[in-house]
Amino acid sequence: MMHRLLVSVLLIWLAAPASAGAWLREKGSSFTAISVTAFQDDGDTHRYKSALYSEWGLRPKLTIGLDAEEHQDLYGHALVFARIPVADFGQAGRFSIEFGLGAHHRQYDAWAMYKTTLSYGKGIQIGLGGGWINIDAVHENRTHEALIRKLDFTAGLSSGRRIDPLLQIETSYISDRPWYWRVRPSLMFRPKKGNLTWILGAERNSADDNIGIKFALWRRH
Repeated sequence: MMHRLLVSVLLIWLAAPASAGAWLREKGSSFTAISVTAFQDDGDTHRYKSALYSEWGLRPKLTIGLDAEEHQDLYGHALVFARIPVADFGQAGRFSIEFGLGAHHRQYDAWAMYKTTLSYGKGIQIGLGGGWINIDAVHENRTHEALIRKLDFTAGLSSGRRIDPLLQIETSYISDRPWYWRVRPSLMFRPKKGNLTWILGAERNSADDNIGIKFALWRRH
């Protein structure tokens, strides 16, 4: 089953590891994130989704990676991508563009998937310390569906403390359908030693009355 295969891949990558968006990885460095989000429906029924994201600095101006997500064998996607810089304005921020190619499925049916992302990222300084913001404008083509346009926002702190906040907001739009949104406030926990970051958060979206609990692990290498 698709989900069992994804879980196996997650365990493999866990043995191998913050922000993506507009930033490129240094040559030879990598970043991996794995996550599981669980929802409880009425009664004792549970739903969950798992995700794997990994990127590697192939060259100083080229980052490649893998993005996969699976919803209990019902639907999901997997694509490979390449990111290159567009412009760097120093303290005013930077732009990059990303091209992805892969497939998505609904149970046992699968179709091709293409994705283009223009990202803007900027470091920030506030009273609580340093951090970053990132905005992604996405054009996604799933060949058996209409075009999907997305606008995502991420903000987080990297103050040097062991605990920092993280906020992710995702929106998407398909013609003749209502806007879809997803909000994930989280906390990042950084152990004193090592290069791991633990993420614990909640998820709420416009298509679901229930709140999900998300657990994720980031690893830099």
